[in-house]
Amino acid sequence: MSALALKNVTYRYKNSPKAAVSEISYEFMEGKVYAVSGHSGSGKSTLLSMLAGLDLPTEGEVSFRGNSLKDLDLDRYRRESISVIFQAFHLFELLTVTENVCFPMELCGIRPKDAKARAVSLLEGVGITKEKMERFPSKLSGGERQRVAIARSLASNAKILLADEPTGNLDSANTQNIVDILWSLAHDKGYLVIIVTHDSEIAGMADVLLRMKDGKFC
Repeated sequence: MSALALKNVTYRYKNSPKAAVSEISYEFMEGKVYAVSGHSGSGKSTLLSMLAGLDLPTEGEVSFRGNSLKDLDLDRYRRESISVIFQAFHLFELLTVTENVCFPMELCGIRPKDAKARAVSLLEGVGITKEKMERFPSKLSGGERQRVAIARSLASNAKILLADEPTGNLDSANTQNIVDILWSLAHDKGYLVIIVTHDSEIAGMADVLLRMKDGKFC
């Protein structure tokens, strides 16, 4: 069974005569990296928003492990089943690195002591040293902040990662570090990774490349 599936999905913004996403059907499987590419306005971000449960389709159905998102508790779905990695990191600037990673676990009811131990393990897994774990995000480089964002996305144990231009603000060396982490999560740990990207090199390395034009895969 697919982890995520689209069935005849269409999305129209209010007062817009043209669909942002139009009649897309597709199945995403765990253990793979998918890249979604296309020009601005092609529908990539709208698609990602629907997969994340932030928007529901105007027509058609998005399903998670066979269950329509329309029938799920979307707050719980976003908290426990899926994680989004943003280009702008979206870390809490007034929390330390460790506290940022603990935050989603504590929302799920994990005890602070246990959350901290897991946060340390996750941060070490993405190459953040213990000294940097106690810093605030503003004291880290862009590449380090993106790695913290990845660690935070893993904190909920969600096996689906949606990445919106995760390397857009990074240099080539840090881009490669992030690519290595995401590819390892998919191929070694069975995650489903879906990346929206304008970077043709990253798109070309994905297991599956989906190009969007005018709201459709082409």
